[in-house]
Amino acid sequence: MTVKTLGVIGAGQMGSGIAQVAATSGLDVVMNDIKKEFVEKGIASITKILSRGVEKGKMSEDEKSAILGRIKTSVNLQDMASTDFIVEAATENEEIKYQLFRDLDGICGDQVILATNTSSIPIGRIAAHTGRPEKVIGMHFMNPVPVMRLVEVIPGIATSDETFQVTWNLAEKFGKTPAKASDYPGFIANRILLPMINEAVYCLYHGVGNREDIDTVMKLGMNHPMGPLALADLIGLDTCLAVMETLYDGFKDSKYRPCPLLRKYVEAGWLGRKSGRGFYEYNS
Repeated sequence: MTVKTLGVIGAGQMGSGIAQVAATSGLDVVMNDIKKEFVEKGIASITKILSRGVEKGKMSEDEKSAILGRIKTSVNLQDMASTDFIVEAATENEEIKYQLFRDLDGICGDQVILATNTSSIPIGRIAAHTGRPEKVIGMHFMNPVPVMRLVEVIPGIATSDETFQVTWNLAEKFGKTPAKASDYPGFIANRILLPMINEAVYCLYHGVGNREDIDTVMKLGMNHPMGPLALADLIGLDTCLAVMETLYDGFKDSKYRPCPLLRKYVEAGWLGRKSGRGFYEYNS
């Protein structure tokens, strides 16, 4: 199977990043979201990143225009009928994803692969909401997508070998390094990363250190590029909480219990960079 047109569901930070790397690799892209303002914001984000590349001499103005020209925006899910491969990058909410996959299953041709960028929800559970479980797979990109080289490729219990290979090859076409993960809650990346972030939140909650000192210890002591609390703000505290809840529900192990402070921040609308406030404050 040759992928020529990629559908992306969601024009937020992850979706727009996936659309950008796909268009940069030469694919036509249909980037969909539920409101026109969301897709316009996604295109503006891509344009800003590409313009920065032009300023730094990494690409020409013509190359930038060509990449943008390969991205079509959409607010109608029916537009996904024209695609060969779809990556769903909607919010980390199980019911939203289930409904999207039910809808896409009815809209798309039988040959279309449906991938999800979920950071923790089991692939088999999502696939069960379609009539094509052999063509459903996890394709978990890291944030920010244009910069981070890793893509976790996660086959579900029913995913075919062909679907896996097409997805693996697509990740490589995007210039990424794929890694195979088994279909368990959190996969590899977030089963390791999110409990570490959650423990950092517990350190703040228990007064072991303030936010700056906790992040400094991890940056300088463990050579991490950014501290876990700053990273949580970048990921989105709502996403961090959703992943921890998936891990806790999936394993029923108390070590995955979300920190009450994390839940408190999310309930207050302090979601990190995207809301202007999380563990740190951000200017709009």
